[in-house]
Amino acid sequence: MGSGKMDGPSAPAIRRDPYEVLSVSRDSSDQEIKSAYRKLALKYHPDKNASNPEASELFKEVAFSYSILSDPEKRRQYDAAGFEALEHDAMDMEIDLSNLGTVNTMFAALFSKLGVPIKTSVSATVLEDALNGTVTIRPLPLGTSFSGKVDKQSAQFFGVTIDEQQAQSGIVIRVSSSAQSKFKLLYFEQETNGGYGLALQEDSEKTGKVTSAGMYFLHFQVYRMDSAVNALAMAKDPDAAFFKRLEGLQPCEVSELKPGTHIFAVYGDNFFKPASYAIEAMCANSYEDTNKKLMEIEAQILAKRNYLRQFETEYRKALARFQEVTNRYSLEKQAVDDLLNQRDQIHSSFTTMRTVSNFNATINGGSSSRTRTDDISIDSQSEDGSLDGKDKSNKKKWFNLNLSRSDKKL
Repeated sequence: MGSGKMDGPSAPAIRRDPYEVLSVSRDSSDQEIKSAYRKLALKYHPDKNASNPEASELFKEVAFSYSILSDPEKRRQYDAAGFEALEHDAMDMEIDLSNLGTVNTMFAALFSKLGVPIKTSVSATVLEDALNGTVTIRPLPLGTSFSGKVDKQSAQFFGVTIDEQQAQSGIVIRVSSSAQSKFKLLYFEQETNGGYGLALQEDSEKTGKVTSAGMYFLHFQVYRMDSAVNALAMAKDPDAAFFKRLEGLQPCEVSELKPGTHIFAVYGDNFFKPASYAIEAMCANSYEDTNKKLMEIEAQILAKRNYLRQFETEYRKALARFQEVTNRYSLEKQAVDDLLNQRDQIHSSFTTMRTVSNFNATINGGSSSRTRTDDISIDSQSEDGSLDGKDKSNKKKWFNLNLSRSDKKL
């Protein structure tokens, strides 16, 4: 289930107080902040101000401010210590594909294929049509589904009507695509002028062989996983990315719906082609066991995230100690090798024999004198038949013995 962010944050060059940018007070409610953001984002959206670069910068400033004040943890950090307490490298900017040229869209599609998270915003045209109440709404009764296609950067709207009992039981809206299309599931709240303002959005994620997104209004806190946070953490520190896997878990801002008709939409988020999808609306009264399991697993995941935060500190200390010890190991191993080599060299110094290299140097130098050691060395070579200093042809062999004297006696 998504947050109410229509656009992602990008830190402006000169940072102003987020409360000042959105014209809200420090004790403003989440709903007041959201309402102020929606009006300013629509006012300065690039689609409506293509020839006004100043509006584009204001739009970024508004989106950046909302990214802080819409997140309870970031808002707490900012209130306590200002901008210095925030990690700006974790704030990425969303892009509006409808405002990109063909070449830039192709580059964005390529990076997405390579696994780079490309966050996109909802087209200003769709937002303005919804705010003006000029969109076509198709009824979607509980317990039914609808399959269709939606053009890129366009939306198809659905009205889900629920009564008091169904509202108390809880409502689930899910969208999936067997074609693995990219899309957004949007939830709109009715404005005083009769139009609809974007309140929540959930980007599709690949789960198995399909892409899917869901919103769960079950009267307890449900969380959504922001995969972009995980991707940024991995890029920043691949060795410790495991500890950030659960940091993308964000609380959903709406946990229940009131009786009445609620407006949802499927927004085509493919880069070039329409998105194929199937949307279904369900009442949770027949999923009591599933609700309980979801509540339990969410609690376990939150507990695990807190544990990993503590374990990361322990792990980093152990890793630093391990690196220190392995460095010492390498140094000590080299020291032992050096000592043993020196010992071998000292042992080899105890000898009366000249080295072969010295002997060859003497021969090559033309010296005619030979020591006794040289003679012994040469004689030892003659014993194996390789060299004896005499003419071998003068030696008599047993098969050449002179037997003439014996023959005469016979």
